Amino acid sequence: MTAEQIIKHFKMQPLRLEGGFFIETYRAADVLKKGILSAGVSGDRNLSSVILYLLTAKTISLMHRLKYDEMFHFYFGNPVTMLQLHPDGSNEIVTLGHDILSEQKVQVLVPKGTWQGAFIQPGGKFSLMGCSVAPGFDEADFELGDRETLLAKYPDMQELILHLTHAH
Repeated sequence: MTAEQIIKHFKMQPLRLEGGFFIETYRAADVLKKGILSAGVSGDRNLSSVILYLLTAKTISLMHRLKYDEMFHFYFGNPVTMLQLHPDGSNEIVTLGHDILSEQKVQVLVPKGTWQGAFIQPGGKFSLMGCSVAPGFDEADFELGDRETLLAKYPDMQELILHLTHAH
């Protein structure tokens, strides 16, 4: 199986801002009204949403953050390295994959407000994952990471930040 076959099979599209390929597979019909959501939310949101997400050897998930928790589910393919930069200044490098006895994770939580970025480990071809967000994803809740800002706050993660951001 190839990345191109998976993209065609699921009718995936490029994920414009972040990188990789996706298709939304579920969006809850129930809606949460703006007044009951966190401060700074610009409108109503669906209760939850789910996508299939594919990284290839030629794509990365650029550093970004959401206003809500996001759960990654690893389905198959090559292991993925994920960098998480937490609001308190700490950081974490997580590997998504099936080798759970070697500390790879099949599910990874990215807490709200945490900067995240990911890439397939060297030599890999593709990785198919799922991402669940509650409340449902809305582009207004997405923020792309600024290289200089992230380097200033997380200098010990310079190499990965440089890999997972664009220069201005």
